[in-house]
Amino acid sequence: MPNSEADAEKRILGRIQEMISQEKDLRDRLVENTVDQPAEHERLAQLETELDQCWDLLRQRRARVAAGQDPADAHVRPASQVEDYLS
Repeated sequence: MPNSEADAEKRILGRIQEMISQEKDLRDRLVENTVDQPAEHERLAQLETELDQCWDLLRQRRARVAAGQDPADAHVRPASQVEDYLS
């Protein structure tokens, strides 16, 4: 994997780690009742969607590499698409 592609993957993984940390913090604050619940539930839902999109992008990039294609051609798919995937 060329260096720029490795850097792109590191950036995506870094963003995922940031969002996981934010999600954990929000969940902790919700349990402690130290935040406005409706607003924080909305932010939590937004984070979960963004995480799904990042994981999807990472999977797309890795699949393209495995298939001998350019991972830079992968793109963030709409939330409506990634939220409909089955686990």
